[in-house]
Amino acid sequence: MTIPTVLTPRWRDVARATGLLTPSGDVRATVFAEMSALATRTGALNLGQGFPDVDGPASVARAAADAIAQGANQYPPGPGIQALREAVAEHQLTRYGLRFDLDREVLVTAGATEALAAAVLALAGPGDEVLTLEPFYDAYAAVIAMAGATHTTAPLRPTTEGFRLDEQALTAAFTDRTRLVLLNTPHNPTGTVLTRDELAVVARLAVAHDAVVVTDEVYEHLLLGGPARPEHVPVATLPGMAERTLTVSSAGKTFSFTGWKIGWVTGPEHLVTAVRTVKQFLTYVSGAPFQPAVAFALRDPEVTAWVDELAASLTRRRDLLCAGLVDAGFRVVRPDGTYFVLADAAPLGFDDGEALCHALPELAGVVGVPVSAFTHTGSPADVALRSWVRFTFVKRDDVLEEAVRRLRALGTR
Repeated sequence: MTIPTVLTPRWRDVARATGLLTPSGDVRATVFAEMSALATRTGALNLGQGFPDVDGPASVARAAADAIAQGANQYPPGPGIQALREAVAEHQLTRYGLRFDLDREVLVTAGATEALAAAVLALAGPGDEVLTLEPFYDAYAAVIAMAGATHTTAPLRPTTEGFRLDEQALTAAFTDRTRLVLLNTPHNPTGTVLTRDELAVVARLAVAHDAVVVTDEVYEHLLLGGPARPEHVPVATLPGMAERTLTVSSAGKTFSFTGWKIGWVTGPEHLVTAVRTVKQFLTYVSGAPFQPAVAFALRDPEVTAWVDELAASLTRRRDLLCAGLVDAGFRVVRPDGTYFVLADAAPLGFDDGEALCHALPELAGVVGVPVSAFTHTGSPADVALRSWVRFTFVKRDDVLEEAVRRLRALGTR
């Protein structure tokens, strides 16, 4: 069979942007799939891919089962069912003082990933630049490539106070072609929660360059540290930002139902209209029985208390894993949010995080993900973080305790 030649193979741009295109032109699996397969093959504990190994509240699962039994099994309305849009609008108003019209300024999506993809595809194209912090979630690079836009970055720097914004580098990264700033706080993979002052810098530069900010806030409720935990500041609450910010979040991380893929986007009508126009030709709709369940979850006080307990539990598990990594000899930057921690293997004599991740199952019976999966090859951030590895602590206590025991043994080799 003759394979037709494609003059503009956009899918190869996506593969190249996400580091999946080999020098020979073949496409390899994502590092997440690769590391998960390695864990399965070797029996190593998988601290690489970040998904909970325990489901969320039983009451929310029952709400989904009830919705199925009651017939919520056909296409829901394109923008999402009214109950969920109402619950999202109430959440934004109650939590942050942000008021949105549920019919024109709230849109339900197939997870946050679709919301982000639809936003970038709607608002950026060839000749435009989309600016992210680096390291960045790999899906950002993919969708920017799909849009044909140019991906520019500004680094987060590891410090004793977490990974912090480099104002000078961020200022230099903005140009007259910057159309979108794709921001993530709390931040994957670093676990950084950007401060109000850091976000004010982003806001000032976005206004100066007339850029739209698309902010990924899926970890908004997973703030770590107990009573002294950091504050999550939605970008849209800053002066002058409501009219130029699209806020994205989802139920998956907050309620530990990552497979349900129910997300949402809120913002001014003209921007949400742009996203909806593109989104309706991606999945159209999704998750009919899960939408009423998520509406219930957003409104139920007992579920809210469960989420607070989850954050407290994640704080304890973070501390357990961080202590084990330090004992093993890693340099660790303690995260303030999400369920990931970055650790530098250079003190252990490893200068290549990817090579270490392939060796870790044999060395310690544990799997992590190299931070190079979240950087552009050869960028300043890539060079600076070449020896770093991301681990997740959103696993059961017994799994983490065993992982820590194994990692500590690595430090005695």
